[in-house]
Amino acid sequence: MNEHHAPQWREWRAALASPRMHHAWILAGKKGLGKHDFAFAAARELVAIGRDTPVAEKDPDIQLLTHLPKDDKEAKKAEKGEAFETKRNISIDQIRAMQARLTTRPTLGAYRAIIIEPADDLERSAANALLKSLEEPPAGTFFLLVTHRAGLLLPTIRSRARILRFNPLPKGAVEDTLRAANDGIDPAEIALAARASGGAPGAAQAFIAQELAPAEALMRQIASEGDPAFVLRGKLGEEIGARPDRARLSATLDLARTVLAQKLESLDKHDIPALVDAHAKLVTISGQARSYNFDPAFLAMEIGTLLASAAPNRATSDG
Repeated sequence: MNEHHAPQWREWRAALASPRMHHAWILAGKKGLGKHDFAFAAARELVAIGRDTPVAEKDPDIQLLTHLPKDDKEAKKAEKGEAFETKRNISIDQIRAMQARLTTRPTLGAYRAIIIEPADDLERSAANALLKSLEEPPAGTFFLLVTHRAGLLLPTIRSRARILRFNPLPKGAVEDTLRAANDGIDPAEIALAARASGGAPGAAQAFIAQELAPAEALMRQIASEGDPAFVLRGKLGEEIGARPDRARLSATLDLARTVLAQKLESLDKHDIPALVDAHAKLVTISGQARSYNFDPAFLAMEIGTLLASAAPNRATSDG
């Protein structure tokens, strides 16, 4: 059990022990806080209740709804255990297929767990279809909705679920996690990744894997000095790459948001509104990036422009 999830486990297990456990849970918090692992561990505890057989690694009473492979070519990669590109959203067809299974009883025990991850990537029609199951859940069925941006969920879904929040970790805790997972890594790189992660070990690991240190340095420079000649934005585009995959784009957007959020602590109060506005626009772009094919050069320029708009003396910094 992850020691940093002790409060969440206490709340979950208290609910398990109660006579009327809520049928739907939202696991909410920024990406990289371990919500995925928690969801599966919690699901295994749930379906194990009253069973005579152990819970299998791929248990028939635990169902995951997530992004499917983008096409047949990517599906073949997935079958071989290779990295593959996914569709941008969880579709209504996936929800309907899940609902068809709910017409039967759980396979091996009295309980079934449905994990939807990330629930904020549900198509609108899929979210509306899911709502029907949340309103009238079959006996013994429990839903775990993993979300990185709970505000993107339909209000009607949020109102029918219990929210279990996952908060960012202290920088030292992130560094400890990185040291345990990366033998022989440079302590300076660990410190930099922890700072850039915003308290999320998963984001720190992505920072290392995606080699984002040069991009982070450019982002902080743009946010501090602006970029009146557009030179730094060009360099940022080069660091992001001409054809970044979805994981790199996601990590880059998360990093830009973290850079702005951390800058808030040192700003003069007169500069705060511009930073808040830039951060809000980055959040919007992050949401749109899940559904639209942004040109990487355009995206890099947009990220750089928003960072520059938050710099002091921005009247001359953003062109």
